[in-house]
Amino acid sequence: MSAEAPRKRNVLFVICDQLRADHLGFAGNPIVRTPNIDSLADRGTVFDRAYVNNPVCMPNRSTIMTGRMPSAHGVVFNDRSLPLNASTFVGRLRSEGWRTALVGKSHLQHGMSREAVRDYGHPGKWSPFEEGWDTVEHQERYVGDDPPDPDDFYGFGHIELTIGHGSWSGGHHYRWAVDKGVEPSVLRSGLDATLDLPGRLADWWQVYPSPIPEEAYSTTFVTERTIDFIEQSARTDEPWMVWCSFPDPHHPMAPPEPWFSRHAPDEIPIPPTFNDPGDDWPDHMKFFRSLPADNTGQRPYVIPFGASADIVRAATAATYGMIEMIDHGIGRILATVERLGMAEDTIVVFTSDHGDMGGDHGMMLKGAMHFSGCIRTPVVIVDPGRSPQRTTSLAASIDLPSTVLDLCGVDGYHGMQGVSLRPLLDDPSASVRDAVLIEDDFPLAAVQHGFPLRSRTIVTKTHRYSRDSDGFEMLYDLVDDPDELVNLAVDHRDPGARIDAVDALVDEMTRADDLTLPVTLQTSR
Repeated sequence: MSAEAPRKRNVLFVICDQLRADHLGFAGNPIVRTPNIDSLADRGTVFDRAYVNNPVCMPNRSTIMTGRMPSAHGVVFNDRSLPLNASTFVGRLRSEGWRTALVGKSHLQHGMSREAVRDYGHPGKWSPFEEGWDTVEHQERYVGDDPPDPDDFYGFGHIELTIGHGSWSGGHHYRWAVDKGVEPSVLRSGLDATLDLPGRLADWWQVYPSPIPEEAYSTTFVTERTIDFIEQSARTDEPWMVWCSFPDPHHPMAPPEPWFSRHAPDEIPIPPTFNDPGDDWPDHMKFFRSLPADNTGQRPYVIPFGASADIVRAATAATYGMIEMIDHGIGRILATVERLGMAEDTIVVFTSDHGDMGGDHGMMLKGAMHFSGCIRTPVVIVDPGRSPQRTTSLAASIDLPSTVLDLCGVDGYHGMQGVSLRPLLDDPSASVRDAVLIEDDFPLAAVQHGFPLRSRTIVTKTHRYSRDSDGFEMLYDLVDDPDELVNLAVDHRDPGARIDAVDALVDEMTRADDLTLPVTLQTSR
């Protein structure tokens, strides 16, 4: 009689939105309180040098789903949706018997960022999909009758979406909150910068206590619906994978009370790089730095700007409250996994889609800036049975799909461009990559001038080098200048380091070329 096959392990994949790597207790932050996330770090492998492959939501989320660079999967900006026929690591798990669910923010389709869509004239290619394929994340679907959910959403068999941030609520969360008695007008109040909300920061309209109560806020929704999926899965013999996706701490910085007031702004220190004059920056970054905070809501709320010290302190204090509310929710989810006796059979991944300037170099938000605050993310992987450790070896968002499939014993698919981080779980001194390639494209530059059409960055073990389509270069020695204050690419300050960085960038861009075979071209056997 053959031995019984080992049990397939569950996967709890927790992803936050716009969470900096240093805004966590285990990362050394002395103010924010994250005991439950810290407990994951105590049990798992902490990747202290994990970077994004794109510092914008949709491109990097699609990369984490597919294991492919934005230039390969096609989502290079927040104005286009991931094609329905894209292979994902979630789809592979589902095909091998996992129950799969997405709870929270998806942003694999551009429903919540449709303001970024522009008419560029005649399209360069036509969609092969039926009209409406990319409207699953359009808020109007969730007003009125119950919308039919797709049978398969990028590999997910079950979805419960949040759309929006703060007190701008949409998707399944909108309907859930209305059922709890919250008025629809309250759930849309975050769209109005002129609304007189108690506690709103006078200097910047995006810092305020949410009028949505704690029990109906998006973090609570994601927590409770994730717990429900895990409890339902526990009653089956199937392994499960849940993408637990918190919309916070993305701006607006608007958690409900009591979380909004957990920290006083005057306890928040100003970043040491706050007064960086930016003399050797490209023009578009100097322009962003010159912009004051928009307090009218007329400017797109995603545009970076130069912040005052008071704004940085108030926004960071509210951000810490958002993070601590997430930490509380993660604690509830982990307690559920433990209560159901699943802890030893559950792989946990904790990460973020990208970071945020958070006052570094005097700037707020993100976009077209490849400083560490934007491009470095927290990554913790808990694989039961492995010893806890930390590693400073390079890792990237694109590596997470290959890692999860590897740990689950499931083969990948043709076209995956990341590598498994499993060797680093076994030996933190090992190395699986020499560099991380970061792509950043700005299609709006084609019709709205003022910033480059694209930027490319390479992060090596010692340097960060960025070059944009206008030819401007930024080079920083991350060993001797970790705050990125001296641009070595200016005035030929270190020509040898520049040559090495350019070589590394060319090598990684060459390796990132897409050679994926579509299924129609594969030889059947």
